[in-house]
Amino acid sequence: MIVNLTENGWEIIYHRAHALLAAQLAGQWRKSDSPVRLYETIAAISHHDDLEKEWEGNELTDAGAPLDFTLDHDSSLEKIKALLTSARYRGRWVTFLTSKHICFLNQTQRGKSSEWDEFLNQQLELQEQWRKELGIDQDEAERAYQFMRWCDRLSLILAQKKIPDAGRALEITSGIDGQRYDIRELADGRVTVEPWPFGADEFTVNVESCQLSELKFRDNKALTKALQEAPIEVLEWTFAKQQ
Repeated sequence: MIVNLTENGWEIIYHRAHALLAAQLAGQWRKSDSPVRLYETIAAISHHDDLEKEWEGNELTDAGAPLDFTLDHDSSLEKIKALLTSARYRGRWVTFLTSKHICFLNQTQRGKSSEWDEFLNQQLELQEQWRKELGIDQDEAERAYQFMRWCDRLSLILAQKKIPDAGRALEITSGIDGQRYDIRELADGRVTVEPWPFGADEFTVNVESCQLSELKFRDNKALTKALQEAPIEVLEWTFAKQQ
């Protein structure tokens, strides 16, 4: 989960909600140069964090605070394999992109154990198999994955409240066609992306957040109860093209 400290406690954004925000951003991309199999790609973006289940497992730091995902290093192969199995219900292209993302996130695991090496090598072979079966060339497949990463990254910038102040720019990624994209806050509170990649000149996206008033919890059961009973606040961002 994404954990932001507030004046009154914690703001929690579930990872699946962040993925849905990323999918909203993907749906706004201009259609003229969208990636191949756009709607399946958006489905992969929307479901790429289905591994995360914040009401299960350990979600607390040693001090009893909600555990931000940047501090959670539980990447068990069993959980990852379960995510890939689930992705297969949506088809080979969704599974291909999910597999690519898993390999990217866990590239540092290579060399740590024979089990990890075998898994990562198998994923590379399966990705090539699925790509060929679908008749998608390597450049198109890579562009679609970079599009997925771009949307994921932009969603995280928003959810983690990383937009710089004073109108300063922050790079999103430079993976799509080698083009650098930056996000920047405008004087009126709206945000823009430069260069502008979206179809509409203005649109709004949103995500739901849980507002917790307690700073620490005695155990995960107490945190889960607090999350399920917490007030919900809708966070919104309006994107606008600079004229």
